[in-house]
Amino acid sequence: MSASSDDLDQGRRHFLTLATGVAGGVGVIGAAIPFVSSFRPSARAQALGAPVEVDISKLEPGALIKVEWRGKPVYILNRSEEVLATLPDLDSVVRDPESEQQQQPDYARNPHRSVRPEVFVMIGVCTHLGCAPEYRPDVAPADLGPDWVGGFFCPCHGSKFDIAGRVYAGVPAPLNLVVPPHRFLSDTTLLIGDDRGIG
Repeated sequence: MSASSDDLDQGRRHFLTLATGVAGGVGVIGAAIPFVSSFRPSARAQALGAPVEVDISKLEPGALIKVEWRGKPVYILNRSEEVLATLPDLDSVVRDPESEQQQQPDYARNPHRSVRPEVFVMIGVCTHLGCAPEYRPDVAPADLGPDWVGGFFCPCHGSKFDIAGRVYAGVPAPLNLVVPPHRFLSDTTLLIGDDRGIG
């Protein structure tokens, strides 16, 4: 028994419809891939947002290193016990001595504003208009006065911060310097931008 011409035409019609649908679907997917890819962040954007690992093994007491995280400068300072001892004496002259404003993670909300007292991590951006404060460890310099015991000075508008990034009262900057999320991976390795697991 042979197939009628109507049956053959029907079969061809189904085959052509199926083939056209498959080809169209492949074309739509191929055309969509560049657009979908464009929604993904670029490698540079991913790198800018990614945590930054920093080797602090050579960071001597009193020394400061700068790294970049999310396009911002991050200062890492090694503070000596002698410098840390000056902090309580400044409580009466800084605006937020107890760090009550949310300028640091909870684990850095303490007198030295850090995970480890000797290692201070902060974003090097003044809270007034975004200038870069200078690290001024010198004591009683002529331009900062006899009461200056070291800290950070913003040359743009004269804001002053102590060695824990606490802003002095009566200067343009309204808030303490920001402490970014961070944690120690080892005694000599710091991770900026990731504080998972730290309590």
